[in-house]
Amino acid sequence: MRFVHVEDFFHPNAGYQLNLLSRLQVEQGHEVIIITAELDKIPEYLTSFFGKENINEKDKIFNEVTGVEIIRYPLFGYFSGRAIFKFGLHKLIKSLNPDVLFIHGEDTLTGIKLLWDYKRMNIPYVLDCHMLEMASMNRFREFFRFFFRKFITPIILKNKIPLIRVVDSDFVEKHFNIPLNNTILLSFGTDTSHFKPDLNSKLEFRNRHGIGVDDFVVLYAGKLDVYKGGVFFAKSIKDKIQLIGRNLHFLIIGTLSNDEYGFQVETLLKQSENNIIRYPTQTYFELANFYKSADIAIFPKQCSMSYFEVQSCGLPVVLEKNEINMERVNNNKGVLFSEGNEEEFRNSIIEFGNMEKDKFEQYRINSRNNILMNFDYFPVAKEFTNVMVNEYFRFKK
Repeated sequence: MRFVHVEDFFHPNAGYQLNLLSRLQVEQGHEVIIITAELDKIPEYLTSFFGKENINEKDKIFNEVTGVEIIRYPLFGYFSGRAIFKFGLHKLIKSLNPDVLFIHGEDTLTGIKLLWDYKRMNIPYVLDCHMLEMASMNRFREFFRFFFRKFITPIILKNKIPLIRVVDSDFVEKHFNIPLNNTILLSFGTDTSHFKPDLNSKLEFRNRHGIGVDDFVVLYAGKLDVYKGGVFFAKSIKDKIQLIGRNLHFLIIGTLSNDEYGFQVETLLKQSENNIIRYPTQTYFELANFYKSADIAIFPKQCSMSYFEVQSCGLPVVLEKNEINMERVNNNKGVLFSEGNEEEFRNSIIEFGNMEKDKFEQYRINSRNNILMNFDYFPVAKEFTNVMVNEYFRFKK
């Protein structure tokens, strides 16, 4: 089948859901096309981590490696977290003659306009929702939710358009009046064959950087912006963190934003009394070797998709306490700290660094098994595809 995915922001070097899903759907035997925004008008807070440079060449490499075609469509602009595509997007989609159109983000402007045009488009739709309560902070959110309930929800329910929830949250029922039993819950996940523990890779990396076999390595990979708690993290590790009988190293992977906030983070990191190894942003597949070299992974604020990759590599996690992360650390997979609490954050690192070897090994095993049993993306991708194929046949009836 020919699957067309529409996504406001897509970068070929990222490790987001669509990067992996599209590749696996090609491996399943389908033709896959991604329609996404040009990067010139996308805000820097989204693009600074992966960069805009040579994007056409990067898209071409992604196409050659995965078989997925990327079409970049021009924007009027980007406002309030939503891309505003120029006129003609719907015509382009129809010209591609998709068997199924997957709209990523049912509450984006793109998604809303396509839902309004559902009958005229005459194409099977599948939707997904990534939204959580803690991420919905726009001051006009109540007006938007009212608008969505009144004008968009009826279209989804009347036409029985599949809506996939990728996080276990009641957000769509609570705010959009879409009953949870009218939705499908499919998790995020990762490529467990690529992201896995590897002792040889770990030792090779440590030898190259002068890190002892028994030294304790704390990994942070991702943006160091306000949303990911960059300043909080840098402040928390400014003073020396002492472990009992072993050295501590911070392995930080990510490029800082070129603004005042980024400068503040950089200044604080340079003032740190701890040993810090820095690397710029890496591609999705390059990250595996860094993950394998570490002992734990930390997430100073919002937990990103890399959570699945680090746990797949057997890393226990330190996470901020919130509705999603409580489940992510239960059964000895990680520990939580209170939002903005530097002392608890530091103590969580110390707790793991001083943990008895057998107990720590159990955390590592639990982390890897959690991903293998619940978040292996190969079967998850197949479930996404089944939803799309089933909707194709239902629609054609």
